Amino acid sequence: MVVMPTKDQLLDCAEHFARTRGFDAFSYADLSKEIGIQKASIHYHFATKADLATALIERYAARFADDLTRISDRRGTAAEDLKAYLGLYKEALSQGSRICLCVSFSAARDSFDDKTLAHLNRFHRDSLAWLARVFDKAGADASIPGLIADPKDEAHSILSLVEGAQLISRAARSDAPYDHAVQPLLRRLS
Repeated sequence: MVVMPTKDQLLDCAEHFARTRGFDAFSYADLSKEIGIQKASIHYHFATKADLATALIERYAARFADDLTRISDRRGTAAEDLKAYLGLYKEALSQGSRICLCVSFSAARDSFDDKTLAHLNRFHRDSLAWLARVFDKAGADASIPGLIADPKDEAHSILSLVEGAQLISRAARSDAPYDHAVQPLLRRLS
């Protein structure tokens, strides 16, 4: 049996709490109880909760970037890429029981130090840049009808749509608000 390193266990547990409760709604005592280690052991890996927040967003952003690379590497149409992107956000909802870490952190932005916020802002910039490339591609492959002139504007619209729809779905504890919010876009992509 392979035992997961304590640091990975802490990150997994903290991510779960942040995505289901919010970052401010758990403490090192909660992590200690959940994993079965002393709080001092948590401080060994993450001296402060700010250090934990930075590690969480760095790891999450790297995983998300890998997901976007996998989508791009499939070499589908721009519409297929965008559907896959929408699917990532839908999957992250888990029937409204949680939200993406980036959405959770955006909602709690005043709780974070500059270092964590810089990583969060980089996550959004990277996502926007990827979406803008998808809309550039759509201009060439004509797979997304009704494009507006600026791919960056389209990118901002999509990111705002999915992140806002996640918050509403989380409040409703249901995927239905997300599904309703993205339905007009999905019809456009069909």
